Amino acid sequence: MAPTSNYNVSSKDSKSKDWKTIKTLMPYLWPKKEWGIKVRVLTALTCLALAKIATVMVPVFYKDAVDLISQDQTFVISALFGILTAYAIARIAQQGFAELREFFFARVGQRAIRKVALKTFRHLHSLSLRFHLDRQTGGLSRAIERGIKGIEFLLNFMLFSILPTLAEIILVCGILWALFDFWYAFVVFITVSIYVGFTVTVTEWRMKFRRRMNDMDSKANTRAIDSLLNYETVKYFGNEEHEAKRFDRALRRYENAAVKSKTTLSLVNIGQGFIISIGLTLVMVMAGLDIESNEMTVGGFVMVNTYLLQLFIPLNFLGFVYREIRQSLTDMEAMFNLLSEEVEIEDPIDINPLKATGGSLLFHNVHFAYEPNRLILQGISFSVRKGETLAIVGMSGAGKSTIARLLFRFYDVTSGKIEIDGRDIRETSQKSLRKVIGVVPQDTVLFNDSIFYNIAYGKPEASPSEVENAARLASIHDFIMTLPDAYNTSVGERGLKLSGGEKQRIAIARTILKKPEIYLFDEATSALDSHTEKQIQASLAKISKEHATLIIAHRLSTVVEADEIIVLKNGEIAERGQHLQLLNEKGIYSEMWNKQQKTAETIPLKAQSILNSSV
Repeated sequence: MAPTSNYNVSSKDSKSKDWKTIKTLMPYLWPKKEWGIKVRVLTALTCLALAKIATVMVPVFYKDAVDLISQDQTFVISALFGILTAYAIARIAQQGFAELREFFFARVGQRAIRKVALKTFRHLHSLSLRFHLDRQTGGLSRAIERGIKGIEFLLNFMLFSILPTLAEIILVCGILWALFDFWYAFVVFITVSIYVGFTVTVTEWRMKFRRRMNDMDSKANTRAIDSLLNYETVKYFGNEEHEAKRFDRALRRYENAAVKSKTTLSLVNIGQGFIISIGLTLVMVMAGLDIESNEMTVGGFVMVNTYLLQLFIPLNFLGFVYREIRQSLTDMEAMFNLLSEEVEIEDPIDINPLKATGGSLLFHNVHFAYEPNRLILQGISFSVRKGETLAIVGMSGAGKSTIARLLFRFYDVTSGKIEIDGRDIRETSQKSLRKVIGVVPQDTVLFNDSIFYNIAYGKPEASPSEVENAARLASIHDFIMTLPDAYNTSVGERGLKLSGGEKQRIAIARTILKKPEIYLFDEATSALDSHTEKQIQASLAKISKEHATLIIAHRLSTVVEADEIIVLKNGEIAERGQHLQLLNEKGIYSEMWNKQQKTAETIPLKAQSILNSSV
């Protein structure tokens, strides 16, 4: 699930986590064997240092110009021009080196963001189905989004704002001590220290409001996305107002948290203004007294004032910057926590890809439980050889879909084993395993892209002719050609622009294009009419003739030709055999068959009854 903020973290633990987060980020800023990036980092830091040296020199040249004009009415104009030229060069260097720093570091920052985002994306795909069934898509996407923005903010402000400002404070204090008096440096240092201490303390107190605000933001976003993804369901039940109220409750909680966060900001601003005013006034009084006693020139007074303004202008944003840096670290921590999610299903250390030669499949005494106290499969054993078709039927909850998930290694068996061509699937890479299996799921979800893209997803490098051939075998080509944009037609979010049958045929075409060794059909024709179903079944029988085929079905009419039928009940094999054999046994299968036949016969009778009553 998407991580949530922890409101009760101690200061020590919080700082420990912050340092851990920064350490996690550092390898992306100083990557091994990428010397071009390292050179950019060093060049950017050099430009930063030169920019700060130029910054502290500007007031010095300003002081010299003021002293020259105020103390000597007969000054040589060339001397003033020389000082002003040095002043101009310092100002240009200050701006120029700051921009060069951005120029050289831009690639470093964006490369780090791209690599972190890509690594997170890859890791999320490597996590188990268990994680993705528990997740909240809205909160998860928002955690990644905020984490990436957090990295960008941290790099821009901490590396190029906070740290340089602290260095500038030290330089300014040193210059004031050297040129004037220890007490100037002392007052400036104490003022800045009190200012920073106050800002950090109050901002730390305010962080709980900001964390709660972000948590409420994630929940509101999750509510909105969940509702929009289920748009049709909302409409079916006329629950637009219910969804609006549910969303509004989440927004109201966000509103209350945001108000607290913003109103407490006033306390920070008032305190900061008071400290700056006291410190600035005290230094100006000291400078005025020194001018009166001829221990300081007017230029010195101007320089001290300029230094203080130069320091306090960036410090005015310290509360905002510190809060955002802390929040950025929190957001980055949430994203990096996703990277620390353990991969439940891992490939063996010595990855040896599966190369199916015959595609025979074996389940041997398979037991499986999602939770220790929830046993789903109990001692399931069966085999399917090349050219054979095995069907698995049973009531809902019997464990049919679990068998498909275990075959794809979305979960590992609790005990027993699954083999393909005599090899335990836990001893091979998941990528090579899934390459030899093709699935047509009952619930087909398509990408919000073109029909061509969705069919070609089974083999991304496929040519247009291969895609068309797969579409013909799935009896969808003729329909596609009636569309204005043909194969370039967009299917919409989750394929909602298409009917259930059209989506299912695209899923069948996608699997046909993949050309796997083993076929798995999970209610593959459940959304089709009887005429199209027979066409598709004939095509599927033809393409899977030389392959091991596993059919998971509820509609028994689709499995009558299977070489073997397994009937599941409460996670166990209750019956097995061929269609006629199971009918003669008068057991579960026979009962299911009779019920479905009666239902099929009842529907036309009801239709006739309705027709008669309307005449």
